[in-house]
Amino acid sequence: MKVKNQIIADEFGPQHVLEVNSSSPRFRGLLVIDNLALGVGKGGIRLAAGLTPFELFRLARTMTWKNSLFELPFGGAKAGILVDPKKISPKEKKAIIQAFAKLLAPFVPKYYIAGPDIGTGEQEMKWFSQALGIWKSSTGKPKDFCLCVEGECSCGLPHELGSTGFGVAQATQVAMGLRRQNLVGAKVAVAGFGNVGTFAARHLAELGAKIVAVADVDGTVFDKEGLSVEKLLELKEKRQSLTAYPGAQILPLEKIYELPVDVLIPAAVSDVINRKNYQRVKARIIVEGANIPIPEEIEEKLWQKGILIVPDFVANGGGVISSFAEYRGRSPQAMFRIVGEKIRRATQAVLRRSLKSGRNPREVALVLAKERVRRAMKS
Repeated sequence: MKVKNQIIADEFGPQHVLEVNSSSPRFRGLLVIDNLALGVGKGGIRLAAGLTPFELFRLARTMTWKNSLFELPFGGAKAGILVDPKKISPKEKKAIIQAFAKLLAPFVPKYYIAGPDIGTGEQEMKWFSQALGIWKSSTGKPKDFCLCVEGECSCGLPHELGSTGFGVAQATQVAMGLRRQNLVGAKVAVAGFGNVGTFAARHLAELGAKIVAVADVDGTVFDKEGLSVEKLLELKEKRQSLTAYPGAQILPLEKIYELPVDVLIPAAVSDVINRKNYQRVKARIIVEGANIPIPEEIEEKLWQKGILIVPDFVANGGGVISSFAEYRGRSPQAMFRIVGEKIRRATQAVLRRSLKSGRNPREVALVLAKERVRRAMKS
């Protein structure tokens, strides 16, 4: 009998589950390498006090499918450090990241390449690379952090450029088109206004969508006539709560999942739409900007209600596609072109097959991803 929230190995993995402990600086770290059939394990480093091996396994497995679906030469992996990033100083954070890198040295970069995730960004990826003296040990590094060989330079492509949010916007446009809905004037709610949510909102607004609601930890900001993304970004830059937006209606955070919108983009943490609230979801389309924002059994229930869902490992693949572009030494302009092409192609393939067959999009996407991994495992 399967034990809930325990890693159960299957034909795909995980191949390695590693726990490391450091006494100075003091922390516990985890690395899950799920599958290496397609290439070196790729996945970000998450900083959170309550991380569990099972949660990291779920995230690593998602990376396996994501890398496969976008035909990237990477396997799936995920790393985590069990600390609260809000409770450590920048100096302590640097020491922890670099100590973690050295503890993972036997696996990096042969079996694992790091990347940004919750609690880490371009600076942390630079520290990670510097600790090992290996430029390709991480991706998502600062754009001015370069490796030059014989006059040819490869530079970092930080996720702060907005590749993931850009990809979410591209996936949204494809989904709207397949539903024969016009994105121009469409009402969009963005739950989470971090790196993914901000860029998704910005690019969707540029495409003509109306951003009617956004949410951060303090609550939901709602205006049925539309919010100014630029004003929201100004509040964020000033480190003010989005609830300070002038003239908007302020609702509890969880209400953003219940608004009557054309598109809902959960772009923060996992399992935000769940057994308790899924029956109140009114959006016609959900585009998953976050990793695992909806349990699979709840996705199926929403699909049965007629809600079209673009799964996380389809919609939010811009970050790992950007990592691939950085790994290959591409420019920011080339990276965005590659992200757009791969996201649109994958979203089209998954949703067209889903709508034609009547099977939910995650099920279809998993079939496509598993086919490629199985072929690689047999070769």
